[in-house]
Parts: sequence; C-alpha cells; structure tokens
Amino acid sequence: TITQERPPVAEPLDPPRRHPRWMRPAVLVLLVAMAVLYLWGLGSSGWANDYYAAAAQAATQDWKAWLFGSLDPGNAITVDKPPAAMWVMGLFGRLFGFSAFTMLLPEALMGVGAVALLFATVRRTSGPVAGLIAGAALALTPVATLMFRFNNPDALLVLLLVAAAYCMVRAIETASTRWIALVGVVVGFAFLTKMLQAFLIVPGLALAFLVAAPVGMWKRIG
Repeated sequence: TITQERPPVAEPLDPPRRHPRWMRPAVLVLLVAMAVLYLWGLGSSGWANDYYAAAAQAATQDWKAWLFGSLDPGNAITVDKPPAAMWVMGLFGRLFGFSAFTMLLPEALMGVGAVALLFATVRRTSGPVAGLIAGAALALTPVATLMFRFNNPDALLVLLLVAAAYCMVRAIETASTRWIALVGVVVGFAFLTKMLQAFLIVPGLALAFLVAAPVGMWKRIG
C-alpha cells in the first residue's frame, strides 16, 4: 500500500486576539465613573472663561461667527485661537440651547473620549491592564479633571492628540498609508484647535513609525 502524507497546515501568522472577559465591564466602569466625575456639578463654575463663552454664544447666533470663531455675532473680531473648539461648543448650543451646562458638556464628553482612546491605544501594544492603568491615570490627573470641565480649547486638543497617537499605532502595525493619512487629518484638526501646540507630538509619532513599522527603511522614510 502507498500512503500519502498530508501537507502540514500552516498556522495563521496573526491569530485573532482574544480579550479577557473582564475587559469590557472594566472599561465600562472606568468610563461611567469618569462621566460622573466630569459631569457632576458641571455648571458650578458658571461661564468658565468668559472670553471663549462669548465666542461660543456668538456661534449660536450667527453661522459666520461660528465658522470664523468670532467674539461677537457682528463679526467685529475673532478670538486668539483657531475656531475648532468654538465649532463644537457652538453646535451644542444650537442643538440644546445655549447655557453654561451645554457649553461645558462637550468638554466633559471629550474627556471621556480621550480616556477611551488612550485605553484603546495602550491596549493594542501593552495589553488591557496597562490600558486601564493609562486611562485611569489620565482621568484622575487633577489638571485633566479641571481641563475637561472648562471651556478652553485644551480639552479638544488633548482628545485629538490622543486620537493621533491611536492612528499612529494602527499605522505602525501594518505600515498602513491610510492610517498615516488619518494621523495627518487629526493633527490638522488639532492645529485648528490650538495652532502649533498640535505639532509638539509629531516628532515622536514620526520616530515611532521609523523605528517600529514592519517595512524597509526607505519605505518607512517615504
């Protein structure tokens, strides 16, 4: 008798990742706790920064003021920052009526979003435990708690920079041009939030890709 050996079955190069059962409930508890922390007594600081509050109010009264970040609905002068943060507060004011709470609500939600994105970023490289520690560290940092309850542009800036880091981690995994382009888009919106402060992380993002992307050096440089 002639026996034929079956060819060996190749193992998948990247088997699907299995998440521990406790991960999703733990993340949910973290995000709900942060939402309570940021939203509790949100209007207690009144109009927060009156300067940006005036611009947010103007954005609810005139679309041109909303587009350019004008300080008044007559568009006599703009604020000292690009208008992206005013866009968000102005839209919330138009949707839910303008008040101190609706003006600060998107800031608190940006904080929750930043924590969620930071967890997702760190989890992809270091596991869920490290991701939870990173998210909790950001959420409980005193200056972050203040920032995500105030109407300065910093809340949106932090959210976008964390999003840029997440996109870069995804780009590094497969040397993806699409994810690299998304990094550029997100950093561009961060520039529209607080100008050159958005570019502070660009050298770090570029260095991470040059060191870790799974392609040849010339392709990484390209």
